[in-house]
Amino acid sequence: MGGARDNQGAVYGDKKQKIINPVWRPVSTQASVNEESLVKDVSEDGSQIQEMHCSTSSNVSDAQLGVEVAEAVNEGTDLTLSSSVSLDDIKDETLEGEPVPSAERHSLSVEVGASVIRFIKGKEGSTQKKFEKEMGVKIILPSSKKEDSIIIEGNSTDSVAKASEKIQAIIAEAVESPSLDYSHFVSLPLAVHPELVDKLVNFQNTILGITDVCLDENVGSKSNEDASDSEEKEQQVDQEHKVAVELNIGDNSERVKVDRTSIPIVGYEAKASRPSTSSDLGIDKSIFIKPKTFHLTVLMLKLWNKDRVNAATNVLKSISSKVMDALDNRPLFIRLKGLDLMRGSKDKARILYAPVEEIGDGDRLLHACQVIIDAFNEAGLVFHRDYNKKLKLHATLMNIRHKKRRKGTRRVDYFDARDIFKQFGSKEWGEYLIKEAHLSQRFVYDESGFYHCCASIPFPENMQVD
Repeated sequence: MGGARDNQGAVYGDKKQKIINPVWRPVSTQASVNEESLVKDVSEDGSQIQEMHCSTSSNVSDAQLGVEVAEAVNEGTDLTLSSSVSLDDIKDETLEGEPVPSAERHSLSVEVGASVIRFIKGKEGSTQKKFEKEMGVKIILPSSKKEDSIIIEGNSTDSVAKASEKIQAIIAEAVESPSLDYSHFVSLPLAVHPELVDKLVNFQNTILGITDVCLDENVGSKSNEDASDSEEKEQQVDQEHKVAVELNIGDNSERVKVDRTSIPIVGYEAKASRPSTSSDLGIDKSIFIKPKTFHLTVLMLKLWNKDRVNAATNVLKSISSKVMDALDNRPLFIRLKGLDLMRGSKDKARILYAPVEEIGDGDRLLHACQVIIDAFNEAGLVFHRDYNKKLKLHATLMNIRHKKRRKGTRRVDYFDARDIFKQFGSKEWGEYLIKEAHLSQRFVYDESGFYHCCASIPFPENMQVD
């Protein structure tokens, strides 16, 4: 930090030196001293040594700290600096002749994004420690999960610059890997239609609730019948075999003789197996898409810092007119009908969705979606593998990836959808107007229950009359 701290234990001669303020390039942080420094001062005849201890956790600048150190040394007294110390507390009686050493210190603030800081830190700080040792710098991580910048400190601009480049390489590798999940996506909201939300709620309740209630009622009635029959049989057995064991004890013997031939052998019928419930089929509430978040996905994005979020916001807003042109400035309606699978088979399903059909002639919807995808790709916000994927518009209803696994239970990455297809395989979900496109943030929700909207552009809702 300051000159007094960076030259601990140094002894100075009687040669006059001027106080040099530490140089910070770029000036992007505040100095924060949290350690004890020792400065020794030798008088001109070399016979007397004064010691000064500085300990502070305040945001005192290096220049101020240098002045305080100089004045304290000239006073010839011990001084402890704390967060409550100000320049007014120190006498302004600077004497010439005693130097205050200083060394250059450089720092750089780098915005990396809160979601990728864990890759810089590593497990229990292992990556950070290794990095600091190899690069000869100090990395200060944010104290809050909401903060997205780190500070690199070093003795030279070269060391700080090289460390910054190395960190950018670590981030680039991390964001390309599956370890960093998608943070945002371009969506076409469907939950804006209340009647569709009601149908989805009914779909979910039918599978989770009514099915299990009916099964429980059947099992309950059958169990009552089985219990009644069992009680009657037990009573009959008791009547037929009232004496099951006879004990014979000799005069002088303590042993007990049991006539095992008198003990009847009673057989019990195996219990009827319980019909499968939704939980037995690998189905629970967590794998259903929340009805209030129902949407079509155009493009998945990884926006791990504010700069990328702002860039994505600007891209979407800038192409509003192009999207309108792609839609021929006419309202766009879609039809949702039936069910289909993205992965797996009906007995081992992973993603269940409702297929999407554009109503009318042409492929205006696909054309508009491609305009959006191309714009984000040109802005450098889309990974190569994502850009090359063929767009398949679909409305996801169930996804096994969302399943919450209870502690101690075996992980199952599929569910049985055969009965669902029997009941809903040809369901008409309805026809709906696509009203707008959103830049949506995952895992964050607005008051409506839909994903947080970072930006949006409208789709035509009325016919344009020339």
